[in-house]
Amino acid sequence: MDHQSSQLLAAPEPASASPDVELVGVTKRFGGTAAVDRIDLEVHPGEFLSLLGPSGCGKTTTLRLIAGFERPDEGEVRIGGRDVSRVPPYKRDVNTVFQSYALFPHLTVQDNVAYGLKQRGLGRAERRTRAAEMLELVQLPGFGERKPRQLSGGQQQRVALARALVMNPRVLLLDEPLGALDLKVRKELQIELKRIQEEIGITFVYVTHDQEEALAMSDRVVVMNAGRIEQIGAPPEIYDRPATEWIASFIGDTNFLDVGGSEVAIRPERLRVEREGEGLEGRVATTMIIGPVVQCLIRLDDGQEVLVREQRSGSESGVEALAEGERVFVSWAEDEALELEGGNE
Repeated sequence: MDHQSSQLLAAPEPASASPDVELVGVTKRFGGTAAVDRIDLEVHPGEFLSLLGPSGCGKTTTLRLIAGFERPDEGEVRIGGRDVSRVPPYKRDVNTVFQSYALFPHLTVQDNVAYGLKQRGLGRAERRTRAAEMLELVQLPGFGERKPRQLSGGQQQRVALARALVMNPRVLLLDEPLGALDLKVRKELQIELKRIQEEIGITFVYVTHDQEEALAMSDRVVVMNAGRIEQIGAPPEIYDRPATEWIASFIGDTNFLDVGGSEVAIRPERLRVEREGEGLEGRVATTMIIGPVVQCLIRLDDGQEVLVREQRSGSESGVEALAEGERVFVSWAEDEALELEGGNE
């Protein structure tokens, strides 16, 4: 993409140091239930921020509040420092990409991408130029004359992304956009989305229930539970230093062990397993090879079960070489255990 195109696509410079998106004491109720409960959140300019949590945690409602599809019962939604809590969606400087592509089947790919520009009154030549730039950005050059039915699901989602980005919004909102795609395509598009976001610099707010997706793509992750924010942090912080037991159990796999009357929480990849040594004693229940990783379930002598995971190495001393029923010792370094507080159950 040339310099002029990059300038065209660049995210708008904020007028001040204010966040691109700010939620201040936002609450949204449906009947007697608070789907979003007194949330405070700032999204920085140019940030890729993910809202992560289980179904019903409030993440999609939060996105809809930013988009304007829902209005808060309490608090303010600010975009670029301006209170837009009562501003309709089409007057907000945001655009949304949904899981359903919602492309117009009778229009070509190029006309789908340029549709919003036509509504704004831009001339045909400029619409075609900008649509072509967007298709190049999402790696679909030469697809402009095709119809949506001639594209794969992953290609249709790229078109939906191009259609949203061509409007050059301050903030792009993405509501589980990869959820309908198969695993291989989803992983490819995760890389593409991160590349595109870094290239154009637009702020992304991304909703997902997929932990791996959020940790792989985001600058920061907002972990939500029961309408509230449990923790906000960079992916390594969320994974390595979960604030609560609930987060430790939700993000990745965690062993919760009773050791001498005290609970210890530790990730499977932080454990050591040896045929001889010191630690908790038990026997191998089963060993599973999952691509480049091997994981082993060990049943301790006191009945507790421990999951151990490590990269495959082919070594006879590794977990991969352990046989079912073999006696082993499980241990870990003291600083590998997670320090947790109570959760927002």
